[in-house]
Amino acid sequence: MTTRSQLVETVTALIEKDRDWVVDLTQRLVRIPSVNPKFNLDPAVNREADVQKLIETELKTIGFSTESWDALPGRPNVVGDLAGNEEKSLILCGHIDVVPIGDPARWTVDPFGGEIKNGRLYGRGAIDMKGGVAACIAAARAVRAAGIELDGRLSIHTVVDEEAGGFGAMDAVKRGKLAKAVLVAEPTWGDVLPAEGGLEWARVTIRGRTAHSAWRYNEIYPQRQESGRLEPGVNAIELATRFIEALRHYESGRTRAASHPLLPVGMNTINVGVLHAGAGLGDNGLPITMTNPAIIPDVAVIDLDMKFLPSENSADYRRDFEAFVHHFAQTDAWLRNNPPTIQWELGGLHFPPLNTPVDHPLVQSLVANKTAVGRKPDIKGFVAVCDAAHYAGAGVDGVIFGPSGDGFHGDDEYVDVESLVETTKVIAASVIDWCGSK
Repeated sequence: MTTRSQLVETVTALIEKDRDWVVDLTQRLVRIPSVNPKFNLDPAVNREADVQKLIETELKTIGFSTESWDALPGRPNVVGDLAGNEEKSLILCGHIDVVPIGDPARWTVDPFGGEIKNGRLYGRGAIDMKGGVAACIAAARAVRAAGIELDGRLSIHTVVDEEAGGFGAMDAVKRGKLAKAVLVAEPTWGDVLPAEGGLEWARVTIRGRTAHSAWRYNEIYPQRQESGRLEPGVNAIELATRFIEALRHYESGRTRAASHPLLPVGMNTINVGVLHAGAGLGDNGLPITMTNPAIIPDVAVIDLDMKFLPSENSADYRRDFEAFVHHFAQTDAWLRNNPPTIQWELGGLHFPPLNTPVDHPLVQSLVANKTAVGRKPDIKGFVAVCDAAHYAGAGVDGVIFGPSGDGFHGDDEYVDVESLVETTKVIAASVIDWCGSK
């Protein structure tokens, strides 16, 4: 009977012998621009559907049954399945949308050329994350080429829109495209990341009362409460500045009170990202007039990016923040009767936390297999967020593991070619470990 070690040795040897395959696939993916259309509406670079056609063709050639549907209009997800035992099912996941290239003059290579120089494969999406997608497909291809019949179901998900909130993965999850575990091949520089914090986008709206700026003294200085006094304005911007200052102390208290062993202390921050203020509240939730300083403004809208720990949950986090806002309002006579409002999931965005135990079999498999082909990886948390969160929110145990590179969301993005091949070997070995063989 063939042992697990023999199966892994066979697959590893096949990947090494045909190491150019994963490099070539990465080049082909990079050479099809798939900039997220939420950032750039140029159809010349919005070719997500063409990327997915290429991927679906490769998956069918390997032997996967495939399904494709539009997660968003004209923006398809692709799911490939090798049928098997659900108790040992595994998803290999990656996104195929990329961010814009920025200023092309800052690139020293063709942003969509897939050029290889000094062991680096360059192009937008090379590391974030078409290289990881290619490694997943190449790993499955090697397992099939070795003649291994997996016991557990193996699925490959290539999804859209991760760069704008993960709505492709969210749609796959809503459609029940789940498994017992998921490996998301985002760049991790060979480390194993079983945890990431949750993320909320929220909007806090503070209302004041408009008045003419010439009568500002009537608002800010003591006046006799007598007949004929003009109704004073209430400056929403000034209320917002006090709120932001209180929020900073609230943030500091939260970051000091708790941390997670796999993440930097203090990562659970609250970023004041956008502030709109002016007069009149429009149907879009924003001030109507923002160009007339002669009006005491009655609307301040504050958009927040709010991170919480992997060990926390969204419901408790929201309740705690809502209590903070309530207590802040109690400190002001106006706000007590006109409290700020909170809109959660601004833009539909919400990332559940990922908190897979470090002794989870998939985590330990990746550690062992990475050690076998290179250095022993660190086990740590992911300080940003990715699609693993959406699967975790549906009860799927998740781990993030992928290749090395640099320049993501910047200039001269690249993936290290050697790490690309190594990542393929590690993923293939972990597929064998998790899914088992018949």
